[in-house]
Amino acid sequence: MFTTEKTDESLVKEFISGSQNAFNDLLYRHKDKIFSYILYLVKDHETAQDIFQDTFFKVINTLKSGTYKEEGKFIQWVMRISHNLVIDFFRKGKKFPTIESKDENDVFEFLDMSEPSVEDIMIDEQISYNVRRLVEQLPPEQKEVLIMRHYMDMSFKEIADRTNVSINTALGRMRYAVINLRKMIKGKESILMK
Repeated sequence: MFTTEKTDESLVKEFISGSQNAFNDLLYRHKDKIFSYILYLVKDHETAQDIFQDTFFKVINTLKSGTYKEEGKFIQWVMRISHNLVIDFFRKGKKFPTIESKDENDVFEFLDMSEPSVEDIMIDEQISYNVRRLVEQLPPEQKEVLIMRHYMDMSFKEIADRTNVSINTALGRMRYAVINLRKMIKGKESILMK
C-alpha cells in the first residue's frame, strides 16, 4: 500500500502522543547524518557514539517534557544539540561523562536496529575518514559552507546570515566546494579505494 512519507513534525507529534515507532522512524531517518557530523568534529568513533547517544537522550527528554518548541526543522534542532554537546566535550578537555539512563527514555530502548557487520563498520569508517580528509583540504570558506549545508542541514539563507555574506556568495562557495571535491576525488581515486 502506497503512503506518503511523514514529515519530521508529524512524527514528533506522534512520539509525544506515545508512539515509540515514530521516534524510531525519526532516528532511522537522521542517524547517519547526525553521527557523521559528530564523528567529523571529534574524530573518534567511541566518543562520537557517546555524544550521539547523549544527543538523543536530550532529544527524548525534551520531547517527553513538553518543552520542545517548533522553531524550524527538527533536524536542525537535533544538530544544534549535538554541536553543543561536542563543544561541551572539548571544553571539558575530553573528559566526557557517559550518561547511563535507567529510565524509560533510554535511546536504545526505542531502536530496532540489526547489528552491522564488522565489514560494514570498517567500510563506513573508511569512507567517512576519506571524505573528512578531502573536506579538510578545502579553503576555509568553502569547508564552512559545506559543513553547514550537509551536516547541519542549514538553508543557504541561514548560512548567509551566519557567515555574514549574501545568499549568492554562500551558493557560490558551496558550488566551488563541490567542484573542488570532485577534482580531488578524480585525482585521488586510488587512495580513496584503499
